[in-house]
Amino acid sequence: MKAEQNFQQPPLTLPFRSVRKVLDTYKNKHPNKIALFDLDQTKTISWGDLHNWANRIACYLEMQGIKKGDRIGLLAEESIDRMIIWMGIWRLGAVVCPLNIEINETHIASLLVSIQPSAVICHSDLNLEKLTEGLNCKTYTFSSWSSETTVNPDDDDFFNAISGLTASKEVNTENEASNVSCIFCTSGTTSRPKCVVYDHLAYWLNGQNTIDFLGLTSDDKTLEYRSFGWNSAQVLSLMPWIELGLSMYIAKRFSRSRFFNWIQDHDLTFSAGVPTVINMLLNEPTGIKATDIPSLRLMTCSTAPLSPEQWKRFEEMYGVTLLQLYGMSEAGWICGNRHYRRRMGTVGPPAKHQEFLIVGPDGSACPVNIEGEVTIGGPQTCIATISPEGKWEDLKDMRIPTGDLATMDEDGFISVTGRTKDIIIRGGVNIAPLEIDNAIMALEKVSEAAAIGIPDKIYGEEIVCYVVFKPEQELSTETILNHCRKLLPEYKIPKEIVITNNLPKSDRGKILRDKLKEHWTEDYQK
Repeated sequence: MKAEQNFQQPPLTLPFRSVRKVLDTYKNKHPNKIALFDLDQTKTISWGDLHNWANRIACYLEMQGIKKGDRIGLLAEESIDRMIIWMGIWRLGAVVCPLNIEINETHIASLLVSIQPSAVICHSDLNLEKLTEGLNCKTYTFSSWSSETTVNPDDDDFFNAISGLTASKEVNTENEASNVSCIFCTSGTTSRPKCVVYDHLAYWLNGQNTIDFLGLTSDDKTLEYRSFGWNSAQVLSLMPWIELGLSMYIAKRFSRSRFFNWIQDHDLTFSAGVPTVINMLLNEPTGIKATDIPSLRLMTCSTAPLSPEQWKRFEEMYGVTLLQLYGMSEAGWICGNRHYRRRMGTVGPPAKHQEFLIVGPDGSACPVNIEGEVTIGGPQTCIATISPEGKWEDLKDMRIPTGDLATMDEDGFISVTGRTKDIIIRGGVNIAPLEIDNAIMALEKVSEAAAIGIPDKIYGEEIVCYVVFKPEQELSTETILNHCRKLLPEYKIPKEIVITNNLPKSDRGKILRDKLKEHWTEDYQK
């Protein structure tokens, strides 16, 4: 559907700049300031050195016949090495394709075929031949970047080849706002994912939204332990880093045992968060108090809804302000609680640079407090998607249906109530499973809950809820049902409670209700 014509894009707090101008600015402003710190390798690069190495990489790629606008596959785990190459690709004005190596090897190969890159740069630990099967393009491998790398003519490592180039030489090309910036894939651990295409303006606007949500400044030190192959890490951490010139600390993955040490050792001020991490820190307390981590002022939670009870308990336990945000791969940020304006149990007001609209079944805007589907549009959204079969779909200037159900209250705060595909229809009444989840998770001993609809001869569907307890905690199913009767109307009370040790989730922490329905069917048929 076409985007709304009456939306007025607010002015940018920070005017758009190319990566070339960004690197020039920070090289001159604070050349010795930490740009990136790799927590796993204990390795760092300053803004001045990042400027020089990005230029070297851009020059080398240009010498190899790579041009502005060419697509380059970048295959590696998260590391300072990968991010330096990423910045070199953007410095040239080429398109980075950071496919997440956690997905199936065969999927990566087929995704690259659909993207048709001019080159693939791959970490030496990976199976380059398998990952590039079916491609006819230049390939390179890299191991580990070092500021002291010296030229070895017998070594074909990517960084070795670049180290001999002068740092002062600069390529003449640079990216513009309308240029394609990145092609990445959505989650796809069991089936082939689709790819999403962004331009540089969309990323810049998403970065502006993050800065608005969090109040970040150039003095912040941020922590990201998720894959930059996902849009969430790109818009939450990568873009504010680029736009503000702050210091970003990265790790391959979250570590409960090291998390607070990272914060204490480096005086980190902000950390990314997801429900799985929040639950881990809630259910297995570390003994850390607010006085132990005085530098940490903010954490976020995104990718899946957070119950008000979880939110409140986390802030009370750690003394850290938590902000629930809401986005999707094709849209970037959709809504977000702000450091200056927030409401527990909601995902906050719509993002500034987003054409947000909740619509009813007929496509018209829903009144206040009336549930409908979230649709989004505007220049901060993706410009295209690539289907699993390799078909490109142009989405520029189009309004995208999200598949999420939500309501807006009188103050403009949005509450996500569920997915259109997950709605339980009992006796002709639509029931959002999240409402049932949150009611049960209000119980102190419950860690997680997920309601689903199962077939019923009388009502069409009945409600079953899977429940996970905190370690060494338990409740009777009758106690849980009695609790539901106090909070929910009769028609929303589960017919059955199923106690389980864990819930099936995607690699990004989203509960897979379809899998729960499959489990129910399998158990029922037994």
